[in-house]
Amino acid sequence: MTSATAAEPVPAIRLRRLTKRFGALTAVDDVSLDIHRGEVVALLGPNGAGKSTTIDLSLGLSAASSGSAELFGVAPRGAIVAGDVGAMLQGGALLPTMTVQQSVALVAAAHRHPLPVTEAMGRARVSDIANQPVSKLSGGQLQRARFAVAVVSDPRLLILDEPTAAMDVEARHVFWDSMREFTDSGRTVVFATHYLDEADAFADRIVMMSRGRIVADGTPAQVKSVVSGRTVSFRLDDVAAGQNGTEARFAAMPGVTGVEVRGERASIRTDDSDATLRAVLADFPAARDIEVIARSMDDAFMALTSEAAAPSSLTSEEAHR
Repeated sequence: MTSATAAEPVPAIRLRRLTKRFGALTAVDDVSLDIHRGEVVALLGPNGAGKSTTIDLSLGLSAASSGSAELFGVAPRGAIVAGDVGAMLQGGALLPTMTVQQSVALVAAAHRHPLPVTEAMGRARVSDIANQPVSKLSGGQLQRARFAVAVVSDPRLLILDEPTAAMDVEARHVFWDSMREFTDSGRTVVFATHYLDEADAFADRIVMMSRGRIVADGTPAQVKSVVSGRTVSFRLDDVAAGQNGTEARFAAMPGVTGVEVRGERASIRTDDSDATLRAVLADFPAARDIEVIARSMDDAFMALTSEAAAPSSLTSEEAHR
């Protein structure tokens, strides 16, 4: 007989009505959130949205004004002492006179069951700079060294605050290659980022914040779905702004919600791309270089975090049904 109490494992992170005030400013406003084991979660939001403060509260680095935070069912400090949590924070610093290898070894010595230092450096792709002093590292190299320090405890949960800041495009790809190896082993990862393409490409789930509140929570596809429609884009030799009432003809087509014409290129926003495209080809059979583009994470981000945006109806409970 199955016990009624044999429920799902406790979440890796559980936040309940978490609030943080700095005087008159409410940085985190009544946030409740469960992040389940094995998930890769992106925390998105504009500057000042409350992402870093939420991370600090989750790690017990800042005291909440009200509400609670638990990691694996215990207080954050207990999970961190047990070596279950690794963190790479914006304010985290390494001693400038130490080498990369010495920095990783120092942190490894503080944990009960750390990874071998060479393995942690290999995961972070810093083996080639192991003997370089921290003070001589570039911005991208420093971020990778900090990642090695974060994973050397062999944590079950890894929390990263803007992990690819200061990295160029190639370094970002190297970082995410190493991150895939880490997440493939079933670890839980939460990362805050300003790069919407990173969230779209690497996260199982996106939690979007604005003005201290969660405004969307779901898979990348679910978050993007709050902005309906697509864009039909094409070139037409005789299309020019205002020429022969072209824009008005586009605007009258079925499904069209917006029109932009620049030179020979027309972009039509539509809620029914099939009907719109049929109408375009019927009226403008010479249309060429046609693209039908789904609305992007950028569109969803702008819609959900703008000052005028109403709170999203996409909640964590809906995302996990």
